[in-house]
Amino acid sequence: MKKSMLVTAMICAVTYAPIASAQSLSGAQKNAVRSAKSYLNLKGFSREGLIEQLSSEYGDGYNITDATAAVDSLSVDWNEQAARSAEDYLNLQGFSCNGLIQQLSSSAGDKFTKSQATYGAKKAGAC
Repeated sequence: MKKSMLVTAMICAVTYAPIASAQSLSGAQKNAVRSAKSYLNLKGFSREGLIEQLSSEYGDGYNITDATAAVDSLSVDWNEQAARSAEDYLNLQGFSCNGLIQQLSSSAGDKFTKSQATYGAKKAGAC
C-alpha cells in the first residue's frame, strides 16, 4: 500500500466519536477513554485487546468495568483496526492469508473476530 493511502487508512481507522455522553462516564472511565485513544493512535487494536491493555496489571491497570465502558463509549471501526494490525505484521514478515487471519484472530494474538481478521488480511493484501 502506498504511504499516502496508508496514512489515510490510519486516520480513518482511528476516527471515533463518543457514544456515551461524557457526563455518564466516571472520572476513571474518562481517563481510560484518554488512554484508549492514545493506544488507538499508535497501532491497531481489537476491542478485546484494547480492553485487556487498559485493564491489565501490566498495562494501565484500570478495572475491567471502567476499561470496558471506556472502549464501548468510542465508535471504532474494528475492521480498519484489523487492517492496520495486518499491515503492521506484513511490514515485519511474510504471512500466508490463513496464517495472518489466525494471528489476528487468535486469543494469544490480537483477538480480532474471525470476520474482522479476514477483512484486515484481505485489505492488507495477504489474501
